[in-house]
Amino acid sequence: MGGLSSLPSANEAATSAAHGLVVRNVTVRFQALAAISDVSLHVSDREIFGLIGPNGAGKTTLVNCLTGFQTPTGGAIYLHGLDTVGWRADRFRLAGIARTFQAGRLFNNLSVLENVEVTGLGLGLARNAARAASYELLEWIGIADMASVAAGALAYTDQRRLSIVRALTVAPKFILLDEPAAGMSDAEADELVHHIAEIPDRFGCGVLLIEHNMHVVMSICHRVQVLDGGKTLAVGTPDEIKRHEGVLAAYLGMEA
Repeated sequence: MGGLSSLPSANEAATSAAHGLVVRNVTVRFQALAAISDVSLHVSDREIFGLIGPNGAGKTTLVNCLTGFQTPTGGAIYLHGLDTVGWRADRFRLAGIARTFQAGRLFNNLSVLENVEVTGLGLGLARNAARAASYELLEWIGIADMASVAAGALAYTDQRRLSIVRALTVAPKFILLDEPAAGMSDAEADELVHHIAEIPDRFGCGVLLIEHNMHVVMSICHRVQVLDGGKTLAVGTPDEIKRHEGVLAAYLGMEA
């Protein structure tokens, strides 16, 4: 098995808390059930960081903690040194953490352009600035020709693209993508890979990617963390993760 990057020591964690998005020993319990147990991670600025694991591993629960939709039972989360304890979802977003959801949560009766525009308005942009920024984002991701179409009439894969654009409105510090390639063909997933790979430099933000499509994860992530049963199984580069015996057995369903 290849050597894996270790989780940060206490001293390293204390130093790194001032930089990037840092999760330190987070636990989430629902009565007697531990959905997440003592999980730590660190997403650096402009890094594409993959978070993978079987269904029920705790990935979405962790993202909910990182965006104010779930309060950890224990541990801490830092955004560029700020302790986020007690933050609501709106404060996370205003502080620069954006996300997509497995279910698009679009305004189905509004047009594609209006869906993005209303997000910009909610985050403080003036009307003209919100509209201009929205159209530019739609052009970037390739659905500007559908700007006047009702969001509810979009194909499922285009709804997922629209969700990414909404999350990128008023460029965040970090964007958390929850299974963005779900339901996409290989060609559509390859196009998505191209767009996600552009995000750090184009928008100046880090990316945390939850995804079951291993081609997408291994193509663009700088580092990957594997959860299994609510605990960290491995952290490393894509090549290291591919060779890890525990990952092959627990997640990829293979024997090393």
